[in-house]
Formats: sequence, structure tokens, C-alpha cells
Amino acid sequence: MDGLTTPADEPRFAPPKRTRTVIAVSDDEDAQLMLAYARGEMRSFETLYSRHRAALYRYLVRQARDTEIANDLFQEVWSRVISNRARYEPRAKFRTFLFTLAHNCFIDHCRRQKSRPQGLGIEDADAADMLTADDASRPDFELERNESSRRYRAALATLPPEQRDVYLLHEESDLSLEEIAHVTGVGAETAKSRLRYAVGKLKAALAVAADPA
Repeated sequence: MDGLTTPADEPRFAPPKRTRTVIAVSDDEDAQLMLAYARGEMRSFETLYSRHRAALYRYLVRQARDTEIANDLFQEVWSRVISNRARYEPRAKFRTFLFTLAHNCFIDHCRRQKSRPQGLGIEDADAADMLTADDASRPDFELERNESSRRYRAALATLPPEQRDVYLLHEESDLSLEEIAHVTGVGAETAKSRLRYAVGKLKAALAVAADPA
């Protein structure tokens, strides 16, 4: 499998390269792939992994703000997918199942550390790679992108944890607000309110950062 190795002790999953390719896939197809994997079809797991690894890794690295922690959580989430394959039931989208595992892994990590991450010590995982390859290689574009990424990370860090959770799930998981509410264990209106406040605060923080005068 591309990017996937299996040592003797446990599977290790390579963090994805920075890409922003979005593949439209039916959720029913994902569920059927997971059921096929539960029956022993390894290619089905490879397809699911390939489809969802980039968004999952961006979510985790933006939550943890530490690549080493994000890598460990990335391994843990996929290990939980593997260990839960026989008990999987397609009552919700596979993405909902996957990001529920990711959210719970991150919350468990925070509880073990007894705090949310405070640092800003990583480069943002694909803040928004919207430039063409030629433009992206120009120094002026690179400097502008790095500055925008820094402002975005700093603004994101100012959000209360609950609002950041909902915002990052909205940005990375492609789930509906109802599904995000399910993942985070709150009501749909609460999730909607948290997202609205998060977006408003980010816009305000980025506007101030762009024009401090």
C-alpha cells in the first residue's frame, strides 16, 4: 500500500504529503468498503486510507499543533479503525465514524496531558495550497503564504477549545453540522453556534493581524 508499512509490532501509517485534492465519493461506498475490509478484503482498507488520510492528518496536526503528537494520534486512529472493523455497523457515514475516533483520540490525549496544547511550534499542515506549482515556487508568493499561515495559526490558537473543535471538523471532515454535533457530543444548535462564533472570531483576528493600525 502506498505510504503504508507493517512492522512486526503494529502498523505504521505515513503522514500524507501536502495535497488538497478532493475526491467526491459516496458515503454508502465508504461504508461498503469498510464492511468489505471487515470480511478480510485488504484493498478496501487501502482505498479508505488513501481517501481519508490527508483530511484526517490536517485535522489532527491543527488540533495538536505538534507534528510528533499528530503523528502518534494518526497512528492511533487508524489502529482503532483496524481493531473495530469487526464491530463496524454503517449506521452513520464512514467519515463520521473516522472523525469520531479522531476527536476521541485527541480528547483522550488532552486528558492524559491534563491540558490542551498551547504551543504554535509547527508549520501549518497545508494552510491552503491554492497556488499553481509555478507560482508557489516564487519567493514573494512563498513569503506571503508563510505570513498568511502564521496569522491563521495564531488566530486559530485564540479560539476556545470547543469552538476550535467544531471549526476544524467543519473545515477538514466535510461533515454536516448535525454530524459534527454527533462527533462532539453536543446538540446541533450548539454546534452551529460554536461554528458561527469561531468563524466570527477568526475573521476579526485575521483582520486585526493584517491591519494592526
